[in-house]
Amino acid sequence: MSKGIYVATIEPNSGKSVVVLGLMRMLLGKTAKVGYFRPIIEDTKEGEPDNHINTVVSYFELDINYKKTFAYTRSQVLDLYNRGKSGDVIDEIIKKYKHLEERFDFVLVEGTDFSHENSSLELDINILISKNLGLPVIIVSQGDKKELSEIVENVQLAHDTFKEEVDVLSIMTNKIDPKDVGTLKGLIKSRINEGTDITVIPKIGSLASPTVKEIVRKLKGTVLFGQEMINNQSENYSVGAMQLRNYLTHLKENALVITPGDRADIILGALQANISANYPKISGIILTGGLIPEKPILRLIEGLSSVVPIISVKDGTFFVTNAIGKIKSRIYAENIEKIETSIATFEKHVDTNKLAEDLITFKSDIFTPRMFQYNLLQRALKDKKHIVLPEGYDERVLRAAVRLIDAHVVDLTLIGEREKIQERIDKHDIPLDLNTVNTVFPIESPDFEDYVQTFYELRKHKNVNMDMARDAMSDVSYFATMMIYKGHADGMVSGALHTTAHTLRPALQFIKTKPGVNIVSSVFFMCLEDRVSIFGDCAINPNPNAEQLAEIAISSAETARNFGVEPKVAMLSYSSGASGKGEDVDRVRKATEIAKAAAPDLKIEGPIQYDAAVDMRIGKSKLPDSEVAGQASVLIFPDLNTGNNTYKAVQRETGALAIGPMLQGLNKPVNDLSRGCTADDIYSTVIITAIQAQDF
Repeated sequence: MSKGIYVATIEPNSGKSVVVLGLMRMLLGKTAKVGYFRPIIEDTKEGEPDNHINTVVSYFELDINYKKTFAYTRSQVLDLYNRGKSGDVIDEIIKKYKHLEERFDFVLVEGTDFSHENSSLELDINILISKNLGLPVIIVSQGDKKELSEIVENVQLAHDTFKEEVDVLSIMTNKIDPKDVGTLKGLIKSRINEGTDITVIPKIGSLASPTVKEIVRKLKGTVLFGQEMINNQSENYSVGAMQLRNYLTHLKENALVITPGDRADIILGALQANISANYPKISGIILTGGLIPEKPILRLIEGLSSVVPIISVKDGTFFVTNAIGKIKSRIYAENIEKIETSIATFEKHVDTNKLAEDLITFKSDIFTPRMFQYNLLQRALKDKKHIVLPEGYDERVLRAAVRLIDAHVVDLTLIGEREKIQERIDKHDIPLDLNTVNTVFPIESPDFEDYVQTFYELRKHKNVNMDMARDAMSDVSYFATMMIYKGHADGMVSGALHTTAHTLRPALQFIKTKPGVNIVSSVFFMCLEDRVSIFGDCAINPNPNAEQLAEIAISSAETARNFGVEPKVAMLSYSSGASGKGEDVDRVRKATEIAKAAAPDLKIEGPIQYDAAVDMRIGKSKLPDSEVAGQASVLIFPDLNTGNNTYKAVQRETGALAIGPMLQGLNKPVNDLSRGCTADDIYSTVIITAIQAQDF
């Protein structure tokens, strides 16, 4: 069985990084431990890491020493080949790879970059390496500015060349004009009909555009202002040589302004245009000729609240303009936006389920947080749902929205005035296009009066009048909850700015609980190093009685099962088995009996202590005949004080990712956030909410 995959290209600038990043995300969702290996890397400056390795290892937080991730630099290989020691090269590469194979469940191997002239030798080396490692190959090619017939010929030649020596698992052709994707895929399939998977990925403009940081590196420039925005992407560029009134008409979105350093009018005009609603945003300003603006101009710029990068370079305008036009954009570790765009592009256009099935030919009992998160994403993608976020002005919510939209995992509605939301986006430099989400301001919504009337009808028995209903529907939480009630959205996530009570009150008033459910409760998905545990209830019910504890246990077990975790329920207390006495432990004992009677097929144990529930050695010593002791996956805490403190202690002391709280028992999914939540927390909670919505 193969424990790795080799990603090879046949030409420069193939977009191989998109494939590698997407593959790594996919593999980490399917496999417990994934290694990364580059047999041959580019020559780098002393102490400077290889860009590909640095990007992959740092973004995915791989537990691997940098020196273990490669075997040779390009110059070392050429030197050994020139001295007739090509066999030594392969021997060392095999040795390094086997070391990783022993340590990791799967190894992603990335071939060379084809950035130099000796492409035939490079092709031979990649084939030789993949053959000697016994790995199947994914071939990556690119079709930018090529005729379709040329692309097809290149792909077939590459396939036939590799196929003579190794198994070709897939061919991925990158950077294709979107209108040609379907046609090209058909043409390649007609030429290669041996069962090899064919993927065609369209050209993504944001990945092709260099960042200001890349331009600074290429031109060896000096950053005068705007260091915090150095990762801005430059989709266009233009020279500011004419008078300002004429030059302003040539500005384009995310354009780079190139102008001599003594043109204060162009510099200040471009900065003013950048903050004007009437002109496009610019990515930065390049000052040529080694000229620096005079002190009064510099002082004026220093006083601005936000400034795009302003870069000084020594070369003249003509040379600089030509040099920028030749820059090939790269993906590097600091540019998270490009990395996430690459991953989202891969997941959108590649059949990851089919590819994963072909790649992962072994089973592992370990269920890691990354596997869990990946599985969540895949489940949400299968049936896209519409989630409403009432706190549309919050920076964390907006940043989470970017990731959710880029992943194409949900449709989103943000509650708030569109202009104010845009102001927050601009203020925090958040790359969110409001055209990709729905925005609604309650009192301006065409549904507002209908919502008011509906709320009045639902609550008039509680002495609610029309004025009170109108006030309620002006509240973002009530309005968002009514969207769910009316079927205009599938779920809601709130609580970044509001209390739990504010989030839940409207849901309890008219969403209400499921039939047969008497209590709304919550769970956290605790993503530990080698497993995912369900903790309940850690957020809602302060002192549940025995009947309520039993219902929480049954609901939590159902949640675990719905999210791919086999429920083995531990009813926690300060003693295990029949030894303990006292009101609290008796309550847990009674709750266990009620749950067993209500769900006789459920594996449940209680009362049981936490250590006996999760540690096999302790569990077997205290409860040797238990099916749960030592292997509990669902842990039910006796009260909110214990549960809330325990989940936070485990989270902080172990570094576990805590996803939630996820509410259970409501007729429609409404989930609460902690006011200390991060954008990552919101992202995960929205995906969980979308999955919940699939069951309604």
